[in-house]
This record gives sequence, structure tokens and C-alpha cells, in this order.
Amino acid sequence: MAKILYVATHGSEDPSRAAMPFHLANGAVEAGIDAEIALAGDAAFLMKGYVVDSIIPVGMPALKELFSQAVQNQIPIYV
Repeated sequence: MAKILYVATHGSEDPSRAAMPFHLANGAVEAGIDAEIALAGDAAFLMKGYVVDSIIPVGMPALKELFSQAVQNQIPIYV
């Protein structure tokens, strides 16, 4: 089975780029592909609850929803 590692480097300064790895990883899991997320640089702050709650990307659900879905999908998140 294929496996994809999504690497995030953006934090709250760019909400859409911060949410994109979570959005893509959730989609990959739904398509039957193993996915993992690595948070580097500013993206490491996405592990803080108040940061996740404040990020509303353009054209995607709120990061709070995407993060929750990633946890439900048992997607490993590395910091």
C-alpha cells in the first residue's frame, strides 16, 4: 500500500497553507492511502489548541475540524 508523508512548514501566518497538509492527509486516508503529517518550523505551533482553534483557511473547513478528523483517522503527526 502507498504511504504519503505531508510536511507542513506554515503556521498561523498563512491559514490556508497551514491547513493544507491536514486536508490532503484526510483525503488520502479516505482514498485508502496511508498518510502521515510532519510539522516543521512554524507549523510546530499547530499542536497548540488555541492556535488550531484560530485558523480558518480559505476554501477548506476550519483547521480545528481537519485536525479532529486527522485524529479520528489515526493519522500520525510528527513534530
